Formats: sequence, C-alpha cells, structure tokens
Amino acid sequence: MNFSPPLTTLATYLAGEFDNRQQALEHPAWYVNLRLWIRPVPIFTDDSITLFAEQANVIKLDQPYRPRILRLRQRATIEVEFYMFKDLATAQGAGQNQDLIQQITPEKIEFLPNCTLKVSTHQLANHKYYFETTPMSEEPCQVNYQGTTFQVFLGFKATVDELQTYDKGIDSATGQGTWGALMGAYRFNKRQDFSNELNL
Repeated sequence: MNFSPPLTTLATYLAGEFDNRQQALEHPAWYVNLRLWIRPVPIFTDDSITLFAEQANVIKLDQPYRPRILRLRQRATIEVEFYMFKDLATAQGAGQNQDLIQQITPEKIEFLPNCTLKVSTHQLANHKYYFETTPMSEEPCQVNYQGTTFQVFLGFKATVDELQTYDKGIDSATGQGTWGALMGAYRFNKRQDFSNELNL
C-alpha cells in the first residue's frame, strides 16, 4: 500500500534505538536513564505501519519492560492504535532481537480500546515534520495486567532530532500520576536507526 509522506516520515522518526542520557545526567532526581527500542513489525501491512516498542533502565538492559505495539494508520488524520501482548513474556527482549520481532503475530496481541492517539502533523522546511499526539477518546486508556486494571496516559511529540514521550500511570481515584513522565516529557535522542527495517 502507498502511504502518505507524513505517515512514512513518522514511522521513520520513530524506528530506532533511543536514550535520554543527557536529560538523566542533567536531572537525575527526576529522570531515569532509559533505553527505548522501537522496531518495525511485519504485521497489518495491508493498511498500516506497525511498530514494537519496549524500554529498559540502562543498568538493567537485560530486563526490558512495557512491551507494546503501535499501529500507525492513515484515516482523516494519522492515528496510532495501541495493542498489548496477551503474554508479555513472548515479546520481552524483542527490541534487541530481530528473531523475536518476526515471531509477533496478530493472534498474540489485543487492541486497547480508548488508547488510540490522533496525530497532528506540522510540515517544516526541507521536507521535515513535527508530530504531536492527543487522545482520540475522552474515556481513560486502561490496561489489564495480571488481573488488575491500570489507567494510563499515552502521548508523544516527534521530530527528526528528538522524541518526547509523555506516558504515565494514573491513579484512577485521584487523577494524579503514579509513574512515568511526572515532571514533563522524557526526551529521547536516536542512537541507532531502524528505519531500514520498514520495507516501505
């Protein structure tokens, strides 16, 4: 399928290995030094570009967490659908392992209602873009993990130079953040490019 230039550009910006080393050095009390992997996955290729994401503390790279699927789709605007793995263990470490990426199938994941993001696209000079997301639904995004339901907020901003993530857990009783980007966005810089795996 032929995708729009903004959609393919967004996928290109997101596909890579990132870290927020500079931010963690400048604000160690507020930001953990993280490694973030976002890799293309060859599923839903007829109408979307699909990415696998997970992250790890840099001192525990062998213990990645929060594996998830981002499905980029072109509708009236670009939308990002989120999916969770039915068995997280089947995907753990896939950010660093292409063999595990190839084993991801639609049957292993489930769509997360109310977690879809709308992407605002701003064209800059020299065919570059600035992307910013907002939730599609006013209903809270919820994730079920080991029998417990958690409320989360998802969001990001992306340019060719930086990826900012706003993901955080929300206490459903108080509406206050419990983990994640509590003091503002995590600011990631790409250290390795995976866009060659997109097969566009």
